[in-house]
Amino acid sequence: MRLVLSLFTLLTLQLSATDDITTCKSCHPTIYNEFQTSFHKNSSIKDDKVHAAVWNRHPAKAKGKYKCAKCHTPNNSSHEGITCITCHTITAIENHPKANKNIYESKAKTFYSAEKGMEDKKVIYHEKSSWFGLVKETTGSPYHDIDYTNENFYTGKVCMGCHSHKHNGKGFSVCQTDKAGAESKESNCITCHMPKVKGSATSIRQSKTHAFHGFAGARNQPEMLKKYVEVDFKKELKGFTITVENKAPHNLLTHPLRVVQLKTTLKRAGKTEALKTETFVKVIGTNNKPSMPWLATQVVKDNMIKAKEKRVLSFDKELKSGDEIESILGYYIVNPKAAAKLGLEKEKKLTSFTVLKHSYFKIP
Repeated sequence: MRLVLSLFTLLTLQLSATDDITTCKSCHPTIYNEFQTSFHKNSSIKDDKVHAAVWNRHPAKAKGKYKCAKCHTPNNSSHEGITCITCHTITAIENHPKANKNIYESKAKTFYSAEKGMEDKKVIYHEKSSWFGLVKETTGSPYHDIDYTNENFYTGKVCMGCHSHKHNGKGFSVCQTDKAGAESKESNCITCHMPKVKGSATSIRQSKTHAFHGFAGARNQPEMLKKYVEVDFKKELKGFTITVENKAPHNLLTHPLRVVQLKTTLKRAGKTEALKTETFVKVIGTNNKPSMPWLATQVVKDNMIKAKEKRVLSFDKELKSGDEIESILGYYIVNPKAAAKLGLEKEKKLTSFTVLKHSYFKIP
């Protein structure tokens, strides 16, 4: 019995004093495995080559002042990224002009989460014995209490401490996500990027589904986001149009390094002809030229497909019966031009074209 109590005490101390996510694996094995591939887990300069490449060129590096820790390594270490405790202990979000701030729970073993039907409940670990100690019943987790009453976890506002906006030292917004995506309980950051998937959330209490903790996005599981983009075709008298609809409450891609492209080809009588490629970007910089984010003072170019926008693209190629149109909507994680400047041109995962939507249209 003493050994059991000692082990329990050790696990409790781990949860309250460190961000060691291996402790969470004992009860959340499926979620733990998903999280290993996420870019929350791999957000540090040690694990994210894009973040490292940008930071290596930041003037603050020479001074040994890591400026990105608040979101990328919130445990104040440049070697470990975001952990389970990082997100599940956020109590509130403070709004600030330069960047928002996460407020964390100071009480040990208190975690926050969301579950339909539990919005007004707090689950405290409790053990009840009967039949002179022969039968024991428990409720909750022996490692932490769970508070389901924090509305931020239902609307997606919990994400807005890091994903709302970021101003550089010149007062320029280098990155921003529309706040409309963190207001509704029905559709928000969490429902899109953490959709319900098969598998129990915990081994203590079985459930049919759980929120996906690999965090679907441009760099991980992009196929989960396909349902938020539609591509339609319409034949015109002289040519045709392709409409790209962005159903998301923010720009199709929000990071300034990303590039979206629509590649269109025509197949006629066994021959394939490449038509024009449409490119969508948001480029920041200074003096009308692209620059590193800490130097940027202006938007140099922005034709990125906006939130809830239907972008109609016209093609002047006259079509004939039997023609086939193929459209491929996809993106580069790092703009090929920027990749060369950042020394990332040989990183295939970052510079290869990722297909988001593949569509075919045949002319009757």
